[in-house]
Amino acid sequence: MSLRSPLGQAKGLGSAKEGLHHWWAQRVTAIALIPLTVWFAFKVAILSMSDYQTVLESIGSPWSAALIVSLIVAAFYHAALGMQVIYEDYVSHKGIRIAAIMGTNLLMFLLAAAAIIAMVRIALGG
Repeated sequence: MSLRSPLGQAKGLGSAKEGLHHWWAQRVTAIALIPLTVWFAFKVAILSMSDYQTVLESIGSPWSAALIVSLIVAAFYHAALGMQVIYEDYVSHKGIRIAAIMGTNLLMFLLAAAAIIAMVRIALGG
């Protein structure tokens, strides 16, 4: 006796075995974003009245730079995972869905790379 639906049996489609990894990665990035975002908001609030040089020195310190890069990576990866779920749930045409996922992943990668490069330049004083 099979637990698969008659339609699933007829199509021969089963699990892609990737749902758990996707679900887990989304939860881990969401949990990581909580303290990183709170820290970043606190940092911005503290530095809001500081002069330009003080802000550069503060966010260019090794710990701050590492936390900001972690925030960037987690945020863009989380966003890409979330958009993929939206496309998979609401875009019915397979070709358009794949193109949308690939385009979003490329855009998220380029934006994250630009943000990380900017952060590294600030941290290195360039």
